[in-house]
Amino acid sequence: MPDTLSILVIDDNAIRASIIEAGLREAGHDRVRVITEIDDVAGQIGAIAPDVVIIDLENPNRDVLEHFFSLSRSLKRPIAMFVDKADLSSIEAAVDAGVSAYVVDGLRKDRVKPILDMAILRFRAFSRMQEELEAARSELQGRKIIDKAKGILMRTRGVSEEEAYALLRTTAMNQNRKIAEIAQSLVTAAELLGS
Repeated sequence: MPDTLSILVIDDNAIRASIIEAGLREAGHDRVRVITEIDDVAGQIGAIAPDVVIIDLENPNRDVLEHFFSLSRSLKRPIAMFVDKADLSSIEAAVDAGVSAYVVDGLRKDRVKPILDMAILRFRAFSRMQEELEAARSELQGRKIIDKAKGILMRTRGVSEEEAYALLRTTAMNQNRKIAEIAQSLVTAAELLGS
C-alpha cells in the first residue's frame, strides 16, 4: 500500500488514538490525522477528505454504532472499525454498512497496519464488484430498450428483427452514439406519439 494515503483516525480516547497513530507512523504512513471530538464527525470528515478512515470505539452503544454505520454508507471509503465488544447484530450491521474491517478486541499497535491493508483491499474488491454489477444492470437495461426499439421498428416499418437492429446500428454509427441511446430515443418518441 502506498504511504501517501491520507488516514483519519477517529477515537474519543486520545491514548487509544495515539496507539493507532503510532502503529501507522511506524508502518510508514505520515499523513495521519486524529479526531478525538466525535460530535460533528461527519462535517470534519468532509473537510479532511481522507483516503481511509479508522474508527476506534471502546464500548459503543447502539446509537453511536448506528451513527457510524450510516456515516460509512455515505463515505465510499475504506473503513476499519475497532470495538472492544460486539454482538452478531452489530457485526451484521457493520457489514451491511460497508465497513471494510470490523475488529473486535484487537487494538494493538502491530495489528494496525495489516488490518488497514486488508480493509483497503476488501474495499477495492467490493467496489469492483459493485461496478461490475452496475455495468451488468446497465447492459441488461440497454438490451431491453434495444429489444423494445426493434419491436417498434418491426411493427411500424414492417422489417425483420435483423433489419430493425441494422437500422438502429446504422443510425447509431451515423450519429456517433450508442445503440442503446438511439433505441431509448426511439422508444421515447414512440411513447410520445402513442405508437
